Amino acid sequence: MSNQSWLAQLQQDRGIAVIRAHQYHEGYLMALSVAAGGISLIEITWNSDRAPELIHQLRGELPHCRIGTGTLLNLAQLREAVDAGAQFLFTPHVDITLIRAAEEADIPIVPGALSPTEIIAAMNAGASCVKVFPIQAVGGVNYIKALQGPLGHIPLIPTGGVNLGNAKEFIKAGAIAVGLSGDLFPKALVEAGNWDGITQLAKNLREQIANG
Repeated sequence: MSNQSWLAQLQQDRGIAVIRAHQYHEGYLMALSVAAGGISLIEITWNSDRAPELIHQLRGELPHCRIGTGTLLNLAQLREAVDAGAQFLFTPHVDITLIRAAEEADIPIVPGALSPTEIIAAMNAGASCVKVFPIQAVGGVNYIKALQGPLGHIPLIPTGGVNLGNAKEFIKAGAIAVGLSGDLFPKALVEAGNWDGITQLAKNLREQIANG
């Protein structure tokens, strides 16, 4: 997938469901639940249980979704993720080696950055866009607003502090999309197996942020 088509989908969908699952079947059901709620961008973190297998299975069962991975820390993990069929890649940091490897594989990569220096370095290295993480620690929505002046041309995806209550505000502040994890998958609902409840949360998110 080219960076252009990736950015176009981010612009349209606006929301990424981030799944960090300690049990394979739990992660599988979490993914099905948000997909049923209209979320088509699903990230399986690499530290989830049997992440490569889960990515492969979801690619087969959810052809209308794009299944990616995140929390990639090194080149070996990135290559394994590509082999598993990941359609987009997230890292918590800026690593030029990983950015270039993803570019060679023609898979969009979104490095994690915080400062303007890191954000610009990521884009100059070939990133498709930049994950601003952890956004809650540096001012939340106000930080995204502040970045728009000098860096408004760079597509930003805030994570680590985005929830159902503020997701729309991040989009209004200039973010191309947002990533949500805990707020889409409350521990109580997951432990109770209340997948319909999670589907409803996904629908709520879609209603808030779809089409800007």
